[in-house]
Amino acid sequence: MTDVRRRDLLTGTAFVLMGTRAARAGIVAGSLPWAPEAGSPPTPVKQGPWLFFTAAEVATMEALADRIIPPDPETPGGRQAGCAVFLDRQLAGPYGQAEGLYDQPPFEKGTKTQGPQSSATPAELYRTALAALDQYARSQGASAWATLSAEHQDAALSGLENGTIPLQGLDAQAFFATLVKDVKEGFFADPLYGGNRDMCAWKMIGYPGAHYDYRDWVGRHNERYPHPPVSIMGRPGWTPKT
Repeated sequence: MTDVRRRDLLTGTAFVLMGTRAARAGIVAGSLPWAPEAGSPPTPVKQGPWLFFTAAEVATMEALADRIIPPDPETPGGRQAGCAVFLDRQLAGPYGQAEGLYDQPPFEKGTKTQGPQSSATPAELYRTALAALDQYARSQGASAWATLSAEHQDAALSGLENGTIPLQGLDAQAFFATLVKDVKEGFFADPLYGGNRDMCAWKMIGYPGAHYDYRDWVGRHNERYPHPPVSIMGRPGWTPKT
């Protein structure tokens, strides 16, 4: 029997592989031998009608987005930034149906670090909560949440946050936390998902977006990035509308 040591075997295999790869090597000229987005690129939000929200829910959701992220002279608020569009598409998709999450009983109220402990999907949560907010507004003499004054809406949201204002059929504090999280995601996410229109949030914080290389700026603290941000789609300023 031939005495073959493992080191010799591994070394020999490495040389064989190197030789094989060298034989296949070539010069790339003219164009790249692969196509852009040949993997699994995200699907951009399409222009068109609302997919999840009803007309009444749109009015409530846009009013909520504008109170969570109010507009100012330099940056649009949550409504104009498209946060409701972002959330509409999310709730109409896998997020709304809680796909990928364990959803079997028992359902017991846990700690904040344990995440949602409910049988309701995000789509069900929003449908119940938006109706409950309109019901609350009617109890205050308004026709709907969107018709309440901004000051009254802010006070009510503070009540949801601290638990002093209940919502019929759900945990008001848990909904408030989910709402704030989702609106912020819509504001700062890549605009191909429907929010952050014209990359307004990225421009506000000086985030460069999906630039292929900005290493020259990594160590330059307290300096505003001078170039416009770039979406995953690779087109500065691109934004879907609904």
